[in-house]
Amino acid sequence: MDIFRTPDERFADLPGYDFEPRYADIDGLRMHYVDEGEGKPVVCFHGEPTWVYLYRKVARPLIEAGHRFVAVDMPGFGRSDKPTERDWYTYDRHTEYVTRVLDDLDLEDATVVVQDWGGPVGLRWAVEHPARVGRLAILNTGLFSGRVSKGFMAWRNFAESNPDLPIGFIVEGATSSDLDERVKAAYEAPFPTPESKAGAAQFPLIVPVDEDMAGVAEMRAVMDELSRWEKPALVAFSDSDPVFPYPKAGQQFVDLIPSAGEQVRIEGAAHFLQEDRGEEIAGHLLRLLEH
Repeated sequence: MDIFRTPDERFADLPGYDFEPRYADIDGLRMHYVDEGEGKPVVCFHGEPTWVYLYRKVARPLIEAGHRFVAVDMPGFGRSDKPTERDWYTYDRHTEYVTRVLDDLDLEDATVVVQDWGGPVGLRWAVEHPARVGRLAILNTGLFSGRVSKGFMAWRNFAESNPDLPIGFIVEGATSSDLDERVKAAYEAPFPTPESKAGAAQFPLIVPVDEDMAGVAEMRAVMDELSRWEKPALVAFSDSDPVFPYPKAGQQFVDLIPSAGEQVRIEGAAHFLQEDRGEEIAGHLLRLLEH
């Protein structure tokens, strides 16, 4: 299997980001993760086509308040190694590799924060490791069983026809913020060549858009477990996301999870609400951590 490893120098002097890189070897793949601070762990799962950098504005207030911030770059993203064969990437494999990194981090009473593809991966990890998880925070994501929004299909069609994805353009287009050029470069840093984007290009295509696709049974199993979830759960969706439109997309989780309260509306934010309203989201997490 051919693997692309992004040169470390591409991650030098990223704006707003000074976390120490840590690595785990999983079957010959170098997996990157961040583990900063002490106290109750907050485990954040990124999506497509982002990486741990997306959570920098969320992480700092949590660490300063005495909590531990943990986040793993999925295979093919961030500072993790990137297999160049697109068929290598599957829902099961993403979940397995992230799980194996987290297994060695001694996590207890963790708050799991998910967004985008981080939802199917992170929520699956949470329900498969309930003894380690104390709370859920669900942001702009979904669990797919063959039905998706028109906004998602537009994104899927774009990704399918543009495998050399313009990462900075995509991230900026999915925020309400005008991104500084250095911030856009930070999102592009992991992906200097077309071959390095294999995982990013494949992710939209493994979302199940009909009931016969791989992943449907596993996501339905996660839904089933969430329907009995009694620990605290926060559902917070932004009001300007065509992929997971407010309030419908978040309400599905509110209706599913017994312990979820009223959906929180993140005003003036788009799909990548961590970029648009990271500090505000950290405030909601800090209140959740009191429970």
